[in-house]
Amino acid sequence: MELYPTLSVPVDTQPSAPQLWRAAYETGCPAALWRLPNRPEKHLIIHFGDELPQVPADLEELPAGFAVSPFDNPDNERTLFLRADAHYIFQRDEFNENLSKTDNKQAEAFYQAVERLLIAPAQQRVPVTQVTALSKPEEQRRFEAAVAEATSQIQQGEFRKVVISRTKTVAFSAEPDVVQLFEKLCEAYPTAFVSVVWLPERRQVWISATPERLVSVDADGIFRTVALAGTQSAYDVDGRLKRTSEAAWTQKEIEEQALVGRYIIGCFKKIRLREYIEEGPKTAIAGNLMHLKSDFTVDTKAVNFPQLGTVMLRLLHPTSAVCGMPREAAGEFIRQHETHDRELYSGFLGPVNIQAESHLFVHIRCLKLEGQTATLYAGAGLTEDSLPDREWHETEMKCQTLLRVINA
Repeated sequence: MELYPTLSVPVDTQPSAPQLWRAAYETGCPAALWRLPNRPEKHLIIHFGDELPQVPADLEELPAGFAVSPFDNPDNERTLFLRADAHYIFQRDEFNENLSKTDNKQAEAFYQAVERLLIAPAQQRVPVTQVTALSKPEEQRRFEAAVAEATSQIQQGEFRKVVISRTKTVAFSAEPDVVQLFEKLCEAYPTAFVSVVWLPERRQVWISATPERLVSVDADGIFRTVALAGTQSAYDVDGRLKRTSEAAWTQKEIEEQALVGRYIIGCFKKIRLREYIEEGPKTAIAGNLMHLKSDFTVDTKAVNFPQLGTVMLRLLHPTSAVCGMPREAAGEFIRQHETHDRELYSGFLGPVNIQAESHLFVHIRCLKLEGQTATLYAGAGLTEDSLPDREWHETEMKCQTLLRVINA
């Protein structure tokens, strides 16, 4: 295969996304596959290198690539970064390819694997036939005890909000086709950021369909972020999809979302930014769930603030939607009461400087795949009005965001 600097040809004469993904997986090349909300095109990048660098998340300085941050990332200095050494775009009947002139053994092995897969007989996709939840008898008791303790401390004035997360482990009957899962999630959740990330050093694949934008800056310099909180089912008791006008929000959920919005405005005030537009809150549907959402936009060219994306990223992460308020007190409670490592859950991820745009999303509604075992993560935002059994039910609904598609 020649290294074409730019290529646009019919899809059927070029490697498919599953073939390219398989080549990256087999040769140990980190890879990221994603689709932005309400966009038709899908992107795949391959990183050639011995290990992924951990870098400061500086949107103005980084080359084209894909950033993945853990939840615990002081000053965003430990962000994993996949360079776009090979970048493929799939859109309807067009296939676009941009390749760097990287010349190393890993790149050579990858392209050889692609050539081999191109001439190999097409393998029929085998759908996942069985997904079994692995029993964790103490999980609900521990979670509800942590919710009760958090509510008590909030009522005593220790902090105003904290987000407690939990895990759910499932086993696949066979190692799943992650590209197939990606396509199913894209179809099911057109307004979500859908991604699959392969991290060979960890032997992990992370799959997500997140509704929550953290920061983005488009080619016109328009900065965006959202305040997203509050959760209820998007379906009524008869299984009918509700209209957004039918959503009934409790005082607890309204206050939870307002806390997130006030924190964003507080960040704007901290950097003396007054020229922003706030729209909302309004009810937004994200797959099987409804949330309260406010949108914030800033024209960085008009305010002469080209670094706003990076500055706000450092101020926002981890947001009150995944940590709490005040951040330090909530973070300490999380460290003391969560029995699992969040790893990349509730961090952020997304493309950086791809086609002159950067889009980073809060890494929620996600799972970590290790072979045939998947760990799902879900969190609940707690205020003084939280009830342990209701918060457990909320996390179950959030886990179903991925499970209902995987089991379909």
